[in-house]
Amino acid sequence: MPSDFNMGHDNPFAQAMSQAKSAAEDFGKMFADMKLPGLPDSEALLAAHRRNFEAFSAANRIAMEGAQAVAKRHMEIMQQTMTELTETMRALASTEAPQAKAAKQAELLKAAYERAVANTRELGDLIQRSNGEALGTLNKRFTEAMDEVKSLMDKAKLG
Repeated sequence: MPSDFNMGHDNPFAQAMSQAKSAAEDFGKMFADMKLPGLPDSEALLAAHRRNFEAFSAANRIAMEGAQAVAKRHMEIMQQTMTELTETMRALASTEAPQAKAAKQAELLKAAYERAVANTRELGDLIQRSNGEALGTLNKRFTEAMDEVKSLMDKAKLG
């Protein structure tokens, strides 16, 4: 091996390695002297994650219950509509005069439209209420979580 590659102090590579080692040691000392906030309590973090999971589960449950209520009510509306349609067909079949039949059709159409609007509004209100409750649960937990983070950081500063 040529003498240029020996690890003595006259070797430029050895000098560079020595300088790099010295710089790394200096950086390590500087980093150790910095006052960084300590890591939050792991138990507190686990408890916060548990509460987050519980909030997401509760919001999901609320949303699912809302969807079930909407589906149930929608089915009831469909059954009611079919019953009314059957009654309407009977009523129209029993009316003999063409003018009376036309008047009866207009009256039944108006009533059906008003019920459809009311039913749509009711279903919309059910969906909105369910979504509002689920979102409220998540918003409440988010606010609590931010307060917990602030508290943990304040404790770390004091510690």
